[in-house]
Amino acid sequence: MRFVPSDTPSVDVIFPLFGSRLPLDHGYALFGALARVVPALHEEPRWGVHPVAGVRCGDAELALTPRSRVMLRVPVDDIGRLSPLAGAELDVDGWRLHLGLPQFSAIAPTGCLWARMVTIKGFLDEPASFADALRRQIIPTGDAAHHLEVDVGRRRVLKIKDKTVVGFSVGLRALDEPTSLRIQYCGLGGRRHMGAGIFVPSGRRA
Repeated sequence: MRFVPSDTPSVDVIFPLFGSRLPLDHGYALFGALARVVPALHEEPRWGVHPVAGVRCGDAELALTPRSRVMLRVPVDDIGRLSPLAGAELDVDGWRLHLGLPQFSAIAPTGCLWARMVTIKGFLDEPASFADALRRQIIPTGDAAHHLEVDVGRRRVLKIKDKTVVGFSVGLRALDEPTSLRIQYCGLGGRRHMGAGIFVPSGRRA
């Protein structure tokens, strides 16, 4: 997915999450559970779903903690469309979860951003070529993108039915304010509904 500049502000809508565990690789299952409550999630490319934070439990599960949240990043004008999620029950690959009432967190510019996973079609194995592809997505936002620093980290995978999508964790540094905001608003790469391509300040691991 090509980087699409946008000046429309986005916000993180944060739902307390009550339950015991999730699949460790929960991006696709969580997307499905949320879309059953808010079908518009299928149709809105600007909407993103953050990965859920927790404690790894064995090879395939994530134990939830009191700080675990379901977070969606949406344009501010779309906040009201998420109201059916308040108090909703979710079935995430067999795990029954309950959402609390939402809170909201504004997006602020920062020079350093991080994403747990970014996927770019056709760039699966070589971190250097993956970093170049990221720069090509960002360059249309202005000359400052030529000077940004891209750190490609751990290789990660996302299971979608019978497919395996490959990506990398990514850190970005030396971002100017407009570029930082637009990356946070629009993301980079694909699979945004499933937790990929969503950037947060590098000191935060969402």
